[in-house]
Amino acid sequence: MALTFHGYWRATAPYRVRIGLALKGLPYDYAPVNLAAGEQREADYMRLNPQGLTPSLDAGDGPMTQSLSILEWLEETHPEPPLLPSDARSRQVVRAMAAIIACDIHPLNNLRVLKQLAALGVSEADRQTWIGRWMAEGFAALEPMIARHGDGFAFGAAPTLADCCLVPQVYSTHRYEVDLSPYPALRAAAEHAQNHPAFLAAHPDRQPDAVKA
Repeated sequence: MALTFHGYWRATAPYRVRIGLALKGLPYDYAPVNLAAGEQREADYMRLNPQGLTPSLDAGDGPMTQSLSILEWLEETHPEPPLLPSDARSRQVVRAMAAIIACDIHPLNNLRVLKQLAALGVSEADRQTWIGRWMAEGFAALEPMIARHGDGFAFGAAPTLADCCLVPQVYSTHRYEVDLSPYPALRAAAEHAQNHPAFLAAHPDRQPDAVKA
């Protein structure tokens, strides 16, 4: 099965899926979409993903969109190694961790929201405050969950869907100078996961379209 992955090197949603693909050991053709240049709104890409968002993944039967649903598809079609625990209650916890990041933190801090805030006259300093507020709120909810359920990774001793979401969000904190010191369990889980070979391979700096500072 040939896979084509459309993403942007430092965007967190594509980063999640790259981690999932690497954990599953699945090769893919990489088709970069330059969000900073607005390529996600060009006609060719809008035909692929009418939302004009990344990532998109094509397995030959039409593009898939939305990072969490793509990760769930990977889990269903390539169950080893698993991204979800074996029992239903534990799976619920892992999905809740992932949703806090992908559904509650990230949507309020992505590029289109920040551009709209700027268009409304919100200053750069106030946009920075906005970003920090929503990250802090989500991390405060995640911290006790990881402290309770983590064992190296965010949940247990092996990477899960939660880590696929956590590591990219922590990467984003470095861009926006968000303090992680109030979240020691979260920080430790992210640092541990970052050294896993799949997470290293998926890192933004290792992508073909990465912009070197």
